[in-house]
Amino acid sequence: MKKLTLPKDFLWGGAVAAHQVEGGWNKGGKGPSICDVLTGGAHGVPREITHQVEAGKYYPNHEAVDFYGHYKEDIKLFAEMGFKCFRTSIAWTRIFPQGDETQPNEEGLKFYDDMFDELLKYNIEPVITLSHFEMPLHLVQQYGGWTNRKVVDFFVRFAEVVFERYKHKVKYWMTFNEINNQRNWRAPLFGYCCSGVVYTEHENPEETMYQVLHHQFVASALAVKAARRINPDMQVGCMLAMVALYPYSCKPEDVMFAQESMRERYVFTDVQLRGYYPSYVLNEWERRGFNIKMEDGDTQILREGTCAYLGFSYYMTNAVKAEGGTGDAISGFEGSVPNPHVKASDWGWQIDPVGLRYALCELYERYQKPLFIVENGFGAYDKVEADGSINDDYRIDYLRAHVEEMIKAVTYDGVDLMGYTPWGCIDCVSFTTGQYSKRYGFIYVNKHDDGTGDMSRSRKKSFNWYKAVIASNGENL
Repeated sequence: MKKLTLPKDFLWGGAVAAHQVEGGWNKGGKGPSICDVLTGGAHGVPREITHQVEAGKYYPNHEAVDFYGHYKEDIKLFAEMGFKCFRTSIAWTRIFPQGDETQPNEEGLKFYDDMFDELLKYNIEPVITLSHFEMPLHLVQQYGGWTNRKVVDFFVRFAEVVFERYKHKVKYWMTFNEINNQRNWRAPLFGYCCSGVVYTEHENPEETMYQVLHHQFVASALAVKAARRINPDMQVGCMLAMVALYPYSCKPEDVMFAQESMRERYVFTDVQLRGYYPSYVLNEWERRGFNIKMEDGDTQILREGTCAYLGFSYYMTNAVKAEGGTGDAISGFEGSVPNPHVKASDWGWQIDPVGLRYALCELYERYQKPLFIVENGFGAYDKVEADGSINDDYRIDYLRAHVEEMIKAVTYDGVDLMGYTPWGCIDCVSFTTGQYSKRYGFIYVNKHDDGTGDMSRSRKKSFNWYKAVIASNGENL
């Protein structure tokens, strides 16, 4: 039997997002972001979108885990683990505080210069997302977010500035994080953070969603073209929240329903990787009377600005059935039902390592472009023992099982996989709940849901486990 191995240049690392780790929400000339008006929540308690900062409300992203002030300390810990890459995002509002300025904020540019230099000092490749669930609040309040075509120009200006500034420091980019999450338009958090739009406030939410997406597709394609012009060696990918959907049964209706449900998610990457709208979407628009406004030249822009690779997150799978499903607030899939063959986390996410191999095969066979697992991980309540240790064996078990299936997909199935960056490599604010207690990291941050804690860092048991995994290129699990 062929030995399970990974390429020697495989990119092991970790992933976070600027708004979930940086803090410093009003430092260094940074402007207010849409994430700065999200209150803290809890499991079963949604985060509130206040649209402006209100006195007496708690906004965990304002301080987050202060990566803004601790990045040198944190990057040194990443280097100790042996990271080959580190995925984060650039806060748009650090570069253009309002979003519609003509000149960028030099202090913000300098912060990322310093951070990238620190990474490169340890031979850690930055992997950078341009828009990770955030945009300038001003662009939402004055322009209506991504419903407005003008935002395309603002985004492309932002992209061109950072591409030019960091063209010799950052090779790997992605345009929009989990762009398909706004398919879950009934949950205000997803649409708002993906596009600055609360879709349920619109007369026809789905038509509005597709109009927003067209603007983002054009913006992504123009950004790709700009990157190629500025430095042809830069690789710009797109990013999908991948939740593989299984038919609940072998009933033909359930099988067909699962296929149709997956297509609702694939449209996002079909356009960005293939360069055109698939017929199933065009037929849906015609059938439902949707009028998606496009400008002359958009078709050519999409065709010429396809992404080089597909980054995706993977946490779980779902089962769906044509009749009787209840739906799922997190995944947004209508017809979702519990899968009796897999376990679930404390937050109800269905744990399915084999599903990762299945997802890798599905995506690679569909697109035949390199893949990059840029999020995978296990959110849990961690207990600090009396001696300060954190024995997170449950996290090790989760990650080990997923890495095993990942390696099978590369070795047996021939998937072209660039790297693996587990989510929340250092504890951070949860996007969905705004909690600190929903922890993913190898590095513990002493910060709690009530805002207390001194921000001190410590290594969990999983820290040394992952260090050994990287050192052995996945052979020592």
